[in-house]
Amino acid sequence: MINYEEELKKFKPCLDVDEIESAVYTRDLTDIVDILQEMLKTEKKTGKNKG
Repeated sequence: MINYEEELKKFKPCLDVDEIESAVYTRDLTDIVDILQEMLKTEKKTGKNKG
């Protein structure tokens, strides 16, 4: 049988949505769009335009 009083003592609340949002948005995360833009910049600088 579950002892609810003991389980409540163990409970730790998760981060608030605002806290999570600020933690995520303050990080400098690189995604595929950033990588592709950097590749295009490099390609334009070196003049290795294929096609």
